[in-house]
Amino acid sequence: MNAASSLSIVLPARNEAVNLASHLKEIRSLYPDSELIVVNDGSTDDTALIAKDSGAVVVNHPYSMGNGAAIKSGARTAKGKYLLFMDADGQHQPSDISKLVQAVDQGYKMVIGARNPSSHASKSRRVMNYVYNKIASLMTGFGIQDLTSGFRIVETKRFRQFLYLLPNGFSYPTTITMAFLRSGLPIKFVSIEARQREGKSNIRPLHDGIKFFIIIMKVGALFSPMRLFLPISGAIFLTGIGYYAFTYVTQSRFTNMSAVLFLASLLIFLIGIIGEQISSLHYQVSQKDE
Repeated sequence: MNAASSLSIVLPARNEAVNLASHLKEIRSLYPDSELIVVNDGSTDDTALIAKDSGAVVVNHPYSMGNGAAIKSGARTAKGKYLLFMDADGQHQPSDISKLVQAVDQGYKMVIGARNPSSHASKSRRVMNYVYNKIASLMTGFGIQDLTSGFRIVETKRFRQFLYLLPNGFSYPTTITMAFLRSGLPIKFVSIEARQREGKSNIRPLHDGIKFFIIIMKVGALFSPMRLFLPISGAIFLTGIGYYAFTYVTQSRFTNMSAVLFLASLLIFLIGIIGEQISSLHYQVSQKDE
């Protein structure tokens, strides 16, 4: 079955009245038969009214719960076999939906719209996203082109398996991308050109950059523990070797600090092994729900 024939399009929206009407109209003109869901995340403007007048299914949050919470609400409400997520501010072009649909029809479980570097508003944003992508690629062993893109299509049943892992904040793309990769589910990135948003962005590069980094570390510890703990263990072990060599040459003795470094290296290595076992059990449980 073609993905477009059973597609639920979910747009998390918070105070997007300026852009929403024209954006929904453009989506409707291209995909008139698809389920269109707008999750109103505690907006204080006419976002909910505009979405309702446009014929979308509206899910209202009584207060702002976060982008991730809106995504989860939309996923629970959707009836289609496939979920397509995109921003409500008009950055993601509805004409690019067909690129994602074509790729998922080839057998991929999730297809992500990877923004061209020129799509980012500033040089600092481009640098930050480059760093995020490289770190996540190391954690997963897969070349990630756009870790934070919110424009993606995914099988509904697969996405719902990981709802409990997704944060309520804006960084759900980070978690779901790494979760799919660790689960062995095939994903693909397709190039898109995002438009500049109108209005003020809610993302703060420095503050949210730190949050992204922490989330990558948490997800890495949960899904690829040895990729996180083994390099740390190895670095501490080599430091212990180096310090022991130094004290042996200068003092002809084995010091307590060398012993502490060796023990720390061993403990971190064992934590990584335990983490791998817990991770394996986690996925065995998840597969029972399929």
